[in-house]
Amino acid sequence: MGWFSRRPRAAQGTPTKLDREATPEDLASLVQFATSRQGVEFYLEPETTATDTTVVAIAYDGEWIRRRTGTPRAAGTIARKHAIPLYEAAKVGYPERMRAWNRAHPERRAR
Repeated sequence: MGWFSRRPRAAQGTPTKLDREATPEDLASLVQFATSRQGVEFYLEPETTATDTTVVAIAYDGEWIRRRTGTPRAAGTIARKHAIPLYEAAKVGYPERMRAWNRAHPERRAR
């Protein structure tokens, strides 16, 4: 039955992703956000077992969106094309202005 098998699940076949892959609409949303606001910075979040690689785009006032990018390379391409700083969220964290914006807009957290 395999209940006590010593083989890890990953070796038995392709692991299942719990979330969807990045779409062209995700990338377009990042570009639209970045081009319609001032002072946007990208914060790269690594792929996990539950989600694809994501980017949090944060404007100068703290407004933000999170979208899947598929790969870090795709995020880097968008950042270079639009001259947007790209940081690794795991290394630098998120700016205080994002937390302040969240406190000022509690209705956004209900989504």
